[in-house]
Amino acid sequence: MRALAFATIAVAVTGGAAPAAAEAPHDFAAEARLIYRAVACGGGAALPAGLDAPTIEAHCKQVTPWYAKLDTSYVVPARELFATVRPAGLPATVVYPFGGGDLLSALITYPDATEITTISLEHAGDPTRLVAATPRQLKHALAAYRSAARQLLANHDSASENMKKLERGAVPGQLAFFITALAGLGYEPVGLRYFTIQPDGTLHHLGSQEIADLAATRARRKKASWVDTDYSVAFTNSELTFRRAGDPTAPLIVHRHIAANLADDGFVGSALAKHLEAKGQVAAMTKAASYLLWLGNFSAIRDYLLTHATWMISDSTGIPPRHARRAGFAQTTYGAFKGSYLGASATENEAFRKLWLGQPRRKLRFRYGYPDAEGNVHLMITAPKATP
Repeated sequence: MRALAFATIAVAVTGGAAPAAAEAPHDFAAEARLIYRAVACGGGAALPAGLDAPTIEAHCKQVTPWYAKLDTSYVVPARELFATVRPAGLPATVVYPFGGGDLLSALITYPDATEITTISLEHAGDPTRLVAATPRQLKHALAAYRSAARQLLANHDSASENMKKLERGAVPGQLAFFITALAGLGYEPVGLRYFTIQPDGTLHHLGSQEIADLAATRARRKKASWVDTDYSVAFTNSELTFRRAGDPTAPLIVHRHIAANLADDGFVGSALAKHLEAKGQVAAMTKAASYLLWLGNFSAIRDYLLTHATWMISDSTGIPPRHARRAGFAQTTYGAFKGSYLGASATENEAFRKLWLGQPRRKLRFRYGYPDAEGNVHLMITAPKATP
Protein backbone atom coordinates (compact mmCIF):
# COMPACT_ATOMS: atom_id res chain seq x y z
CA MET A 1 0.00 0.00 0.00
CA ARG A 2 3.01 2.31 0.32
CA ALA A 3 3.20 2.63 -3.47
CA LEU A 4 -0.46 3.56 -3.49
CA ALA A 5 0.24 6.31 -0.97
CA PHE A 6 2.93 7.83 -3.12
CA ALA A 7 0.69 7.65 -6.18
CA THR A 8 -2.01 9.55 -4.34
CA ILE A 9 0.47 12.20 -3.23
CA ALA A 10 1.49 12.63 -6.85
CA VAL A 11 -2.11 13.27 -7.85
CA ALA A 12 -2.66 15.76 -5.02
CA VAL A 13 0.53 17.72 -5.47
CA THR A 14 2.00 17.28 -8.91
CA GLY A 15 -0.74 15.80 -11.08
CA GLY A 16 1.00 12.41 -11.31
CA ALA A 17 -0.47 8.97 -11.96
CA ALA A 18 -3.84 8.07 -10.50
CA PRO A 19 -4.19 5.52 -7.69
CA ALA A 20 -3.85 1.96 -8.92
CA ALA A 21 -6.78 0.39 -7.09
CA ALA A 22 -10.36 1.49 -6.57
CA GLU A 23 -11.61 1.88 -3.02
CA ALA A 24 -14.94 3.13 -1.68
CA PRO A 25 -14.65 6.79 -0.58
CA HIS A 26 -14.51 7.34 3.16
CA ASP A 27 -17.37 9.49 4.44
CA PHE A 28 -16.66 11.75 7.43
CA ALA A 29 -20.32 12.65 7.85
CA ALA A 30 -20.26 12.01 11.61
CA GLU A 31 -17.25 14.30 12.04
CA ALA A 32 -18.95 17.01 9.97
CA ARG A 33 -22.04 16.81 12.17
CA LEU A 34 -19.88 17.11 15.29
CA ILE A 35 -18.21 20.26 13.94
CA TYR A 36 -21.69 21.57 13.09
CA ARG A 37 -22.83 21.04 16.67
CA ALA A 38 -19.71 21.81 18.71
CA VAL A 39 -17.93 24.49 16.66
CA ALA A 40 -20.63 26.13 14.52
CA CYS A 41 -23.27 25.65 17.24
CA GLY A 42 -25.90 24.34 14.86
CA GLY A 43 -28.75 22.12 16.04
CA GLY A 44 -29.14 20.58 19.49
CA ALA A 45 -27.68 17.11 19.07
CA ALA A 46 -26.08 15.47 22.08
CA LEU A 47 -22.31 15.72 22.38
CA PRO A 48 -20.15 12.58 22.43
CA ALA A 49 -19.09 11.28 25.83
CA GLY A 50 -15.65 12.50 26.79
CA LEU A 51 -15.90 15.82 24.96
CA ASP A 52 -15.82 18.83 27.29
CA ALA A 53 -19.47 19.87 27.13
CA PRO A 54 -19.21 22.92 29.45
CA THR A 55 -16.47 24.41 27.25
CA ILE A 56 -18.59 23.87 24.13
CA GLU A 57 -21.71 25.35 25.69
CA ALA A 58 -19.75 28.41 26.85
CA HIS A 59 -18.38 28.72 23.31
CA CYS A 60 -21.85 28.49 21.75
CA LYS A 61 -23.22 31.06 24.17
CA GLN A 62 -20.84 33.53 22.54
CA VAL A 63 -21.24 32.38 18.93
CA THR A 64 -25.01 31.95 18.59
CA PRO A 65 -25.88 35.68 18.91
CA TRP A 66 -23.54 36.44 16.02
CA TYR A 67 -25.91 34.75 13.58
CA ALA A 68 -28.73 37.18 14.33
CA LYS A 69 -26.40 40.13 13.70
CA LEU A 70 -25.21 38.50 10.49
CA ASP A 71 -28.78 38.18 9.30
CA THR A 72 -29.47 41.87 9.81
CA SER A 73 -26.19 43.26 8.50
CA TYR A 74 -25.60 40.98 5.53
CA VAL A 75 -27.99 38.14 4.75
CA VAL A 76 -31.20 40.16 4.42
CA PRO A 77 -29.91 43.22 2.51
CA ALA A 78 -27.65 41.14 0.25
CA ARG A 79 -30.40 38.71 -0.67
CA GLU A 80 -32.74 41.60 -1.41
CA LEU A 81 -30.26 43.23 -3.80
CA PHE A 82 -29.11 40.07 -5.53
CA ALA A 83 -32.69 38.96 -6.13
CA THR A 84 -33.23 42.12 -8.19
CA VAL A 85 -30.02 41.99 -10.25
CA ARG A 86 -29.30 38.27 -10.69
CA PRO A 87 -30.58 37.21 -14.14
CA ALA A 88 -32.75 34.16 -14.65
CA GLY A 89 -31.21 31.05 -16.11
CA LEU A 90 -27.75 31.32 -14.57
CA PRO A 91 -25.72 28.10 -14.35
CA ALA A 92 -26.23 26.23 -11.08
CA THR A 93 -22.45 25.66 -10.95
CA VAL A 94 -20.47 28.36 -9.13
CA VAL A 95 -16.71 28.93 -9.17
CA TYR A 96 -15.20 31.22 -6.52
CA PRO A 97 -11.42 31.77 -6.90
CA PHE A 98 -9.58 33.13 -3.87
CA GLY A 99 -12.65 32.15 -1.83
CA GLY A 100 -10.94 30.89 1.32
CA GLY A 101 -13.48 29.99 4.00
CA ASP A 102 -16.31 31.89 2.34
CA LEU A 103 -19.05 29.44 1.48
CA LEU A 104 -21.29 31.94 3.29
CA SER A 105 -21.16 34.57 0.55
CA ALA A 106 -21.45 31.99 -2.22
CA LEU A 107 -24.76 30.74 -0.79
CA ILE A 108 -26.09 34.27 -0.32
CA THR A 109 -25.04 35.38 -3.80
CA TYR A 110 -26.21 32.23 -5.59
CA PRO A 111 -29.01 30.62 -3.55
CA ASP A 112 -30.02 28.32 -6.41
CA ALA A 113 -26.55 26.81 -6.84
CA THR A 114 -26.26 23.04 -6.69
CA GLU A 115 -22.45 22.88 -7.00
CA ILE A 116 -20.03 25.41 -5.52
CA THR A 117 -16.24 25.32 -5.84
CA THR A 118 -14.01 27.55 -3.73
CA ILE A 119 -10.26 27.74 -4.33
CA SER A 120 -7.65 29.23 -2.02
CA LEU A 121 -4.23 28.62 -0.51
CA GLU A 122 -5.71 27.00 2.60
CA HIS A 123 -6.23 23.27 3.03
CA ALA A 124 -9.67 22.04 4.03
CA GLY A 125 -8.48 20.51 7.30
CA ASP A 126 -8.60 17.32 9.34
CA PRO A 127 -12.10 16.66 10.74
CA THR A 128 -11.03 13.87 13.11
CA ARG A 129 -9.12 15.82 15.75
CA LEU A 130 -11.96 17.53 17.56
CA VAL A 131 -13.31 14.45 19.27
CA ALA A 132 -9.85 13.53 20.58
CA ALA A 133 -8.97 17.00 21.91
CA THR A 134 -8.16 17.38 25.58
CA PRO A 135 -10.15 20.02 27.49
CA ARG A 136 -7.19 22.39 27.26
CA GLN A 137 -6.71 21.79 23.54
CA LEU A 138 -10.42 22.23 22.92
CA LYS A 139 -10.61 25.48 24.84
CA HIS A 140 -7.62 26.91 22.98
CA ALA A 141 -8.87 25.75 19.56
CA LEU A 142 -12.37 27.14 20.06
CA ALA A 143 -10.97 30.48 21.21
CA ALA A 144 -8.81 30.69 18.08
CA TYR A 145 -11.77 29.74 15.94
CA ARG A 146 -14.01 32.41 17.56
CA SER A 147 -11.41 35.07 16.88
CA ALA A 148 -11.39 34.17 13.19
CA ALA A 149 -15.10 33.42 12.84
CA ARG A 150 -16.05 36.74 14.40
CA GLN A 151 -14.39 38.49 11.47
CA LEU A 152 -15.99 36.12 8.97
CA LEU A 153 -19.46 36.90 10.32
CA ALA A 154 -18.82 40.62 10.77
CA ASN A 155 -16.89 41.39 7.56
CA HIS A 156 -18.17 38.46 5.44
CA ASP A 157 -14.64 37.36 4.56
CA SER A 158 -11.51 36.34 6.46
CA ALA A 159 -8.09 37.91 6.88
CA SER A 160 -5.13 35.87 5.70
CA GLU A 161 -3.50 35.94 9.13
CA ASN A 162 -6.57 34.38 10.74
CA MET A 163 -6.74 31.66 8.12
CA LYS A 164 -3.06 30.87 8.58
CA LYS A 165 -3.59 30.34 12.31
CA LEU A 166 -6.36 27.83 11.66
CA GLU A 167 -4.20 25.70 9.38
CA ARG A 168 -3.18 23.93 12.61
CA GLY A 169 -4.92 22.66 15.74
CA ALA A 170 -8.00 20.70 16.77
CA VAL A 171 -10.49 22.76 14.75
CA PRO A 172 -10.04 22.50 10.95
CA GLY A 173 -10.24 26.14 9.91
CA GLN A 174 -11.60 26.05 6.38
CA LEU A 175 -14.00 23.22 7.05
CA ALA A 176 -15.25 24.91 10.23
CA PHE A 177 -15.90 28.13 8.29
CA PHE A 178 -17.86 26.24 5.66
CA ILE A 179 -19.96 24.48 8.28
CA THR A 180 -20.48 27.79 10.10
CA ALA A 181 -22.04 29.09 6.89
CA LEU A 182 -24.44 26.14 6.95
CA ALA A 183 -25.44 26.83 10.57
CA GLY A 184 -25.88 30.54 9.93
CA LEU A 185 -28.04 30.09 6.82
CA GLY A 186 -30.22 27.17 7.89
CA TYR A 187 -28.47 24.21 6.26
CA GLU A 188 -27.03 21.02 7.75
CA PRO A 189 -24.15 18.76 6.63
CA VAL A 190 -25.00 15.35 5.18
CA GLY A 191 -21.65 14.03 3.95
CA LEU A 192 -17.95 14.87 3.87
CA ARG A 193 -15.36 13.26 1.63
CA TYR A 194 -11.84 14.18 0.53
CA PHE A 195 -10.40 13.97 -2.95
CA THR A 196 -7.46 14.52 -5.25
CA ILE A 197 -7.55 15.82 -8.81
CA GLN A 198 -6.24 13.43 -11.44
CA PRO A 199 -4.15 14.64 -14.39
CA ASP A 200 -7.18 14.76 -16.71
CA GLY A 201 -9.13 16.94 -14.25
CA THR A 202 -11.42 14.24 -12.90
CA LEU A 203 -11.75 13.67 -9.15
CA HIS A 204 -10.58 10.70 -7.12
CA HIS A 205 -12.25 10.38 -3.71
CA LEU A 206 -10.00 8.93 -1.04
CA GLY A 207 -10.81 5.65 0.68
CA SER A 208 -10.03 4.65 4.25
CA GLN A 209 -6.83 2.79 3.44
CA GLU A 210 -5.50 5.60 1.28
CA ILE A 211 -6.15 8.09 4.07
CA ALA A 212 -4.44 5.82 6.59
CA ASP A 213 -1.40 5.43 4.32
CA LEU A 214 -1.09 9.22 4.05
CA ALA A 215 -1.36 9.87 7.79
CA ALA A 216 2.32 10.65 8.27
CA THR A 217 2.64 12.88 5.18
CA ARG A 218 1.93 16.49 6.11
CA ALA A 219 0.11 18.91 3.84
CA ARG A 220 2.56 21.62 2.81
CA ARG A 221 2.03 25.28 2.08
CA LYS A 222 0.88 26.26 -1.41
CA LYS A 223 2.85 29.52 -1.33
CA ALA A 224 6.21 30.31 0.25
CA SER A 225 4.79 33.07 2.46
CA TRP A 226 2.02 30.83 3.82
CA VAL A 227 2.28 28.13 6.52
CA ASP A 228 2.56 24.36 6.59
CA THR A 229 -0.22 22.43 8.27
CA ASP A 230 0.17 19.91 11.08
CA TYR A 231 -2.15 17.34 9.49
CA SER A 232 -2.16 14.87 6.64
CA VAL A 233 -2.06 15.76 2.95
CA ALA A 234 -5.18 13.59 2.63
CA PHE A 235 -7.20 16.48 4.08
CA THR A 236 -6.26 19.01 1.40
CA ASN A 237 -9.41 19.08 -0.75
CA SER A 238 -12.89 18.56 0.71
CA GLU A 239 -16.32 17.73 -0.68
CA LEU A 240 -19.09 18.77 1.68
CA THR A 241 -22.67 17.73 0.88
CA PHE A 242 -25.52 19.54 2.64
CA ARG A 243 -29.21 20.44 2.48
CA ARG A 244 -31.82 22.55 4.23
CA ALA A 245 -31.83 21.71 7.94
CA GLY A 246 -34.64 19.47 9.14
CA ASP A 247 -35.87 18.54 5.66
CA PRO A 248 -34.63 15.09 4.52
CA THR A 249 -36.39 15.60 1.18
CA ALA A 250 -34.55 18.85 0.39
CA PRO A 251 -32.19 18.70 -2.61
CA LEU A 252 -28.53 18.12 -1.87
CA ILE A 253 -25.94 20.79 -2.60
CA VAL A 254 -22.26 19.99 -3.13
CA HIS A 255 -19.46 22.29 -2.05
CA ARG A 256 -15.88 21.46 -3.00
CA HIS A 257 -12.89 23.29 -1.63
CA ILE A 258 -9.58 23.00 -3.47
CA ALA A 259 -6.28 24.17 -1.99
CA ALA A 260 -4.15 25.62 -4.78
CA ASN A 261 -1.99 28.55 -5.79
CA LEU A 262 -3.71 30.18 -8.76
CA ALA A 263 -0.63 31.99 -10.05
CA ASP A 264 0.10 31.24 -13.70
CA ASP A 265 3.20 29.13 -13.09
CA GLY A 266 1.16 26.53 -11.19
CA PHE A 267 -2.24 26.90 -12.80
CA VAL A 268 -1.55 26.88 -16.54
CA GLY A 269 -2.06 23.37 -17.92
CA SER A 270 -2.69 21.95 -14.46
CA ALA A 271 -5.15 19.28 -13.42
CA LEU A 272 -7.10 22.02 -11.63
CA ALA A 273 -7.36 24.07 -14.82
CA LYS A 274 -8.71 21.02 -16.67
CA HIS A 275 -11.17 20.34 -13.86
CA LEU A 276 -12.54 23.88 -14.00
CA GLU A 277 -12.72 23.92 -17.79
CA ALA A 278 -14.74 20.69 -17.75
CA LYS A 279 -17.49 22.47 -15.83
CA GLY A 280 -18.39 24.49 -18.92
CA GLN A 281 -20.18 27.78 -18.32
CA VAL A 282 -20.42 28.84 -14.69
CA ALA A 283 -21.58 31.64 -12.43
CA ALA A 284 -18.58 33.26 -10.75
CA MET A 285 -17.62 35.54 -7.91
CA THR A 286 -14.61 36.77 -6.02
CA LYS A 287 -13.90 39.29 -3.29
CA ALA A 288 -11.19 40.29 -0.83
CA ALA A 289 -8.77 38.70 -3.31
CA SER A 290 -5.72 40.90 -2.64
CA TYR A 291 -6.08 42.44 -6.15
CA LEU A 292 -4.43 39.36 -7.65
CA LEU A 293 -6.66 39.50 -10.72
CA TRP A 294 -5.04 42.87 -11.48
CA LEU A 295 -1.64 41.18 -11.90
CA GLY A 296 -0.02 39.77 -15.01
CA ASN A 297 1.04 36.56 -13.30
CA PHE A 298 -2.60 35.67 -12.55
CA SER A 299 -3.71 36.11 -16.16
CA ALA A 300 -4.72 32.47 -16.66
CA ILE A 301 -7.37 32.38 -13.93
CA ARG A 302 -8.55 35.80 -15.09
CA ASP A 303 -8.87 34.51 -18.66
CA TYR A 304 -10.68 31.43 -17.38
CA LEU A 305 -13.28 33.65 -15.73
CA LEU A 306 -13.72 35.79 -18.84
CA THR A 307 -14.14 32.67 -20.98
CA HIS A 308 -16.38 30.58 -18.73
CA ALA A 309 -18.33 32.98 -16.49
CA THR A 310 -21.79 33.90 -17.75
CA TRP A 311 -22.18 36.38 -14.88
CA MET A 312 -19.81 37.48 -12.13
CA ILE A 313 -20.07 39.56 -9.00
CA SER A 314 -17.11 40.94 -7.09
CA ASP A 315 -15.64 43.86 -5.22
CA SER A 316 -12.86 45.87 -6.89
CA THR A 317 -10.53 42.87 -6.64
CA GLY A 318 -12.44 41.41 -9.58
CA ILE A 319 -11.73 41.77 -13.32
CA PRO A 320 -10.10 45.12 -14.26
CA PRO A 321 -12.18 47.16 -16.75
CA ARG A 322 -9.75 46.91 -19.67
CA HIS A 323 -9.80 43.12 -19.59
CA ALA A 324 -13.58 43.01 -19.20
CA ARG A 325 -14.15 45.35 -22.16
CA ARG A 326 -11.78 43.38 -24.37
CA ALA A 327 -13.71 40.18 -23.62
CA GLY A 328 -17.07 41.79 -24.40
CA PHE A 329 -18.25 42.38 -20.83
CA ALA A 330 -19.89 45.41 -19.27
CA GLN A 331 -19.52 46.31 -15.59
CA THR A 332 -22.17 47.80 -13.32
CA THR A 333 -21.09 49.46 -10.07
CA TYR A 334 -22.64 49.81 -6.61
CA GLY A 335 -21.47 51.90 -3.67
CA ALA A 336 -18.36 54.06 -4.07
CA PHE A 337 -14.75 53.46 -5.02
CA LYS A 338 -11.99 56.03 -4.44
CA GLY A 339 -8.97 53.73 -4.38
CA SER A 340 -7.82 50.24 -3.50
CA TYR A 341 -7.98 49.04 0.10
CA LEU A 342 -4.47 47.58 -0.22
CA GLY A 343 -1.61 49.00 -2.23
CA ALA A 344 -2.11 48.06 -5.89
CA SER A 345 -1.55 49.21 -9.47
CA ALA A 346 -2.00 52.95 -10.00
CA THR A 347 -3.19 52.31 -13.56
CA GLU A 348 -5.90 49.88 -12.52
CA ASN A 349 -6.89 52.11 -9.61
CA GLU A 350 -7.51 54.98 -12.01
CA ALA A 351 -9.51 52.71 -14.32
CA PHE A 352 -11.75 51.62 -11.46
CA ARG A 353 -12.25 55.21 -10.28
CA LYS A 354 -13.35 56.17 -13.79
CA LEU A 355 -15.67 53.16 -13.90
CA TRP A 356 -17.45 54.23 -10.72
CA LEU A 357 -17.50 57.95 -11.61
CA GLY A 358 -18.99 57.19 -15.02
CA GLN A 359 -22.13 55.57 -13.56
CA PRO A 360 -25.01 56.67 -11.34
CA ARG A 361 -24.44 56.17 -7.62
CA ARG A 362 -26.25 52.98 -6.68
CA LYS A 363 -26.74 52.45 -2.97
CA LEU A 364 -25.19 49.48 -1.20
CA ARG A 365 -26.26 48.54 2.33
CA PHE A 366 -23.72 45.84 3.15
CA ARG A 367 -20.02 45.05 2.89
CA TYR A 368 -19.03 42.74 0.06
CA GLY A 369 -15.30 42.08 0.24
CA TYR A 370 -12.88 44.91 0.89
CA PRO A 371 -14.01 48.47 1.50
CA ASP A 372 -12.15 51.02 -0.61
CA ALA A 373 -9.28 53.22 0.60
CA GLU A 374 -11.76 55.56 2.31
CA GLY A 375 -13.89 52.84 3.89
CA ASN A 376 -16.66 52.88 1.27
CA VAL A 377 -18.45 49.60 0.62
CA HIS A 378 -18.75 48.68 -3.03
CA LEU A 379 -19.31 45.86 -5.51
CA MET A 380 -19.61 45.39 -9.23
CA ILE A 381 -21.31 43.05 -11.65
CA THR A 382 -19.41 41.84 -14.70
CA ALA A 383 -21.72 40.50 -17.40
CA PRO A 384 -21.76 40.16 -21.20
CA LYS A 385 -22.79 43.31 -23.01
CA ALA A 386 -26.37 43.29 -24.19
CA THR A 387 -26.76 42.36 -27.84
CA PRO A 388 -28.34 45.23 -29.86
